[in-house]
Amino acid sequence: MPALRLEQDPIHRHKDVLAHTIAVVAKTRPDLRLRLATLFHDVGKPRTRSFERGTVTFYHHEAVGARMTRKRLAQLGYPDEVVEDVAELVRLSGRFKGYADGWSDAAVRRYAREAGPLLGYLNELVRADCTTRNRRKAADLQHHVDELEARIAHLAEAERRAAERPLIDGNAVMERYGVGPGPRVGAALKFLLELKRTEPDLDLEATQARLDEWWADRTAD
Repeated sequence: MPALRLEQDPIHRHKDVLAHTIAVVAKTRPDLRLRLATLFHDVGKPRTRSFERGTVTFYHHEAVGARMTRKRLAQLGYPDEVVEDVAELVRLSGRFKGYADGWSDAAVRRYAREAGPLLGYLNELVRADCTTRNRRKAADLQHHVDELEARIAHLAEAERRAAERPLIDGNAVMERYGVGPGPRVGAALKFLLELKRTEPDLDLEATQARLDEWWADRTAD
């Protein structure tokens, strides 16, 4: 890749894109999608390089690189699903930038949602993309990725629990049937939880109707 022999930073001259790419690929495990993504993740830099006030920039190189990746891998005969996955990883490869400045939960959810089933690959790419010799900076980046993964897991668990939460709580059950706390209310909540898990699309009105049927059967007993 002769075109990749260009400086990423005019001050730190050792950091040319080709050397960086080789270093990143060398850090990854032998997985086809991951290796191809790391190989192509900066391929768009030569076409997007510009200088602003003495600083080199590569605006939108991920999007440009994704298009180049898709075209080149297709020419090389890779399966369509591999081509699309790798191109998407290249497109998303810069999404992690700015996390250290502070992301809201919404931003974390957006990152995970955009990556979808490629989330694990994307995080591996982010980790491998750190080739700095500064140990503190390298440790900081790994810490931030660890933190991001933990936040994603926490938010996913919170959403799972929220999705399972019945539409009717204990107070509503007691008010609806004119009863106080007790085993019947607990049994009703267990019924509602199971109903939510098995038929998550039921709205409040349908849920109330099903609960009324259940409550009537229990009362009749």
